[in-house]
Amino acid sequence: MSDITDLATLAAKTDTTFILALFVDLTGKPCAKLVPIEAVEELQSDGVGFAGYAAGALGQAPKDPDIVAIPDAASFTPVPFVREGLAIVHCDPHVEGEPWPYAPRVILRSMLRKAAQRDLSVCVGAEVEYFLVRKDERGRVVTADPGDDAARPCYDARGVTRMYEHLAAVSRSMNELGWGNYANDHEDANGQFEQNFAYADALTTADRVITARYLISMIAEQRGMTATFMPKPFADRTGSGLHLHLSLWNGSTPLFPAGESVDDAGGLGLSDLAYEFIGGVLEHAGALQAVLAPSVNSYKRTGAVSTNSGASWAPRVPTYGGNDRTHYVRVPDAQRIELRGGDGAANPYLAVAAAIGAGLDGIERHTDPGTPGGDNGADRAPLPLTLLHAVEALEADPVVSGTLDAAGGGVATYFGGLKREEFFAWHSQVTSWEIDHYLTAF
Repeated sequence: MSDITDLATLAAKTDTTFILALFVDLTGKPCAKLVPIEAVEELQSDGVGFAGYAAGALGQAPKDPDIVAIPDAASFTPVPFVREGLAIVHCDPHVEGEPWPYAPRVILRSMLRKAAQRDLSVCVGAEVEYFLVRKDERGRVVTADPGDDAARPCYDARGVTRMYEHLAAVSRSMNELGWGNYANDHEDANGQFEQNFAYADALTTADRVITARYLISMIAEQRGMTATFMPKPFADRTGSGLHLHLSLWNGSTPLFPAGESVDDAGGLGLSDLAYEFIGGVLEHAGALQAVLAPSVNSYKRTGAVSTNSGASWAPRVPTYGGNDRTHYVRVPDAQRIELRGGDGAANPYLAVAAAIGAGLDGIERHTDPGTPGGDNGADRAPLPLTLLHAVEALEADPVVSGTLDAAGGGVATYFGGLKREEFFAWHSQVTSWEIDHYLTAF
């Protein structure tokens, strides 16, 4: 993030001629206006207006006053690799001079303030998985690389090399931005990739996930491909996750490692605070999934028993353990925990906010997560089977719904209503599966 707070100065230093003033709605849709550099002073002082109802899921009706996107200059991100002279600045939506409580970035800011009241700051790393696809002559979605047809394609050097131009372009972009891209790999499914960047404070990482999706999509489009973050675009393949690596800090001091003087009962090198945080996440896992896995398609991923490669890599029960990717919460080392319930449909601001809320509740109540291992979720309900089940869990959970209402009431009810409507809109469709099974069955 930039230390300079003047957009005009930042634009001049980076040869920027246009700025995308960007925010996302509750579904994660990126909304923006393209602002010429000649109007940068007005952008900085006044923001830029949007008809909120038209923009998307922002809790507005057509009669409501404009959403005004106020830029956060610290998020200024030049993206000349997309278009020469272009930059992005992430914005905090306001209405009539006040932060808008339905705006995801505003919600996350509110949860970070609640953590700060406990002298806690939150760092987050994110693993962004996606597929590269195209449509064939019959209009079907297929793998963009026709040679990517191996039975076990994960980490295949040949698959990475065939997509070298795309992967290298994204990697260079991330590194030019100072994100610290450190790995680019072929994931478990044919056509699936992941490009990793360094962790940062929670707000910066959420901004970067949104920017990364934009960059990956635009760079793929330049090469005639579509990058999709859809959780499960292929029924027989592994789905795409958005795994979040979370840690709590006090200033520059990490609070998750046990330290020499702490009796680490779980044997994972963690502090009591870390175990309590994990306990809160596990207790609220059902409700969390409405935010971490917020689409009908998400539950094709978490409901999968196995895939062509032999594993789904998606948790089905809220368990935790060490360096074991079958758990809902994985502890790869004593510095962080990995929350593996999220997928490519997740809004990163809401996902991080909800995880923080669940974890802080665990700390507040000194929650015991139980012993690590595959049986630690035996007394917990499995994760929701469908989006509707997840919405019902959200509505019954005042802690997770309270995180959505962190900046003002009504957001959780509105979000739950949107997702309930989404489920029934899907449920009302007659699918080819039904035709195949029922047409002549009776």
